Amino acid sequence: MRTIITLALLAVLVMAAFCYESHESMESHEFTSPFVTRQSAHDFMRLDPRQKAIMRERIRERHKSPQERHREICEDYYPCERYAYHHGYAAAYKRFFGKRTTK
Repeated sequence: MRTIITLALLAVLVMAAFCYESHESMESHEFTSPFVTRQSAHDFMRLDPRQKAIMRERIRERHKSPQERHREICEDYYPCERYAYHHGYAAAYKRFFGKRTTK
């Protein structure tokens, strides 16, 4: 008889522990308005500042300056690169690739 009472009391305690509804669980129920404003929606998914910096860097990689593109073209061609070591990349690009015109 004592074991049945002990088991029943233990079952009531376990049920009370698992069925307890805390204040946090009540916050998730939006009784007043089921819709979220734009500002609160954006606040929910904020980017980490490091991720913003990485994203900006990726955008910069897509849009390179003409000087950077000329330098990369010159680096791929060994005589131009060797000439650039002595006279600079602008002069080397002009000497090896500056005569070309595109239509």
